[in-house]
Amino acid sequence: MKFTSIKLYDKMVKQVLSEGLPEDAIPRIPLMEGNRRPEAVPADLFFELHEIAHNMLPSGCALRVGSEMELDDYGVLGLSWKTCSKGRDLFDRSVRYFNLLTNTYVFEVVDADDISKIYLHREPYRMGVARSNEATFSATITVLQSITGKSFYPVEVSFQHEPNDNPKLYEDTFKCPVKFNQSKNYIAYLTKDLNTRTAKADESINKFLQERMDEEAGGIEISAYKLLGDIRNLLINALPGGIPSIESISEQLGLSKRSLNRRLSESGHNFRNLVSQTQREISENLLKNSNNSVGEIAFQTGFSEQSAFNRAFKRWTGLSPVEFRRTH
Repeated sequence: MKFTSIKLYDKMVKQVLSEGLPEDAIPRIPLMEGNRRPEAVPADLFFELHEIAHNMLPSGCALRVGSEMELDDYGVLGLSWKTCSKGRDLFDRSVRYFNLLTNTYVFEVVDADDISKIYLHREPYRMGVARSNEATFSATITVLQSITGKSFYPVEVSFQHEPNDNPKLYEDTFKCPVKFNQSKNYIAYLTKDLNTRTAKADESINKFLQERMDEEAGGIEISAYKLLGDIRNLLINALPGGIPSIESISEQLGLSKRSLNRRLSESGHNFRNLVSQTQREISENLLKNSNNSVGEIAFQTGFSEQSAFNRAFKRWTGLSPVEFRRTH
């Protein structure tokens, strides 16, 4: 499952609320058992929020989100930037460790003569991704200035997507030429600027933080988020044929039923709740974005009778499927 850190999501929520976005326009975060908030949100939820902000707020919201980022918003990675030795460590660490915050893209740093280009490998396959790419590059300016104490700006910015409706916003943010409809996303800085010493370099603290990040990165592939994403994908494929048993899901994952239950419990979930959550997500999406009949949607979400689906949907949302479709 593609995810984004709850810290990054919360930062964006704070910004869009401050700009006047109604609270009820913010996508709902799936809670863990016991109504606990997760440590990460599905990436599509993050991109959806970018799209809502783009459509409902003044132009350039994503650029402003990036400019408001602070080191603490990046967790232990941000702390490592604060104590690193030079500005370029921001990007070198991001290449290796940014997947602690999101697994939706990869950084690459390429030095050529006196220019260093930082590539952001993430195709703008939806508008929310394009806006998120803008926020990411905007944030590099803020973070670089924070760790070096110097007013550095890039010398060139390149985006794969179309420009916003107000190109001047990009010029005001990046203070350099900004190109659109390009083959790659990158932001370029003078290499000498990136080699500037940071204001609070501390080798011993930085080494400790890097060890912590190594530990976290080493276990990320077997994290709860990956397990939950795998289960969700299996459920989506299985539900049109009826609700699958936990035994069949655990077998496909290569786990025993007991191991799967234990790992779900450790992450604050249980199998029954995951089934209901997946059924709800699928049904809400189909009611909003398809012309399928309620009976067809009931079948696609694992219900053998429409009446049972109607009762379950009413329990989840407080609305009947017909009422939900009419109001959404």
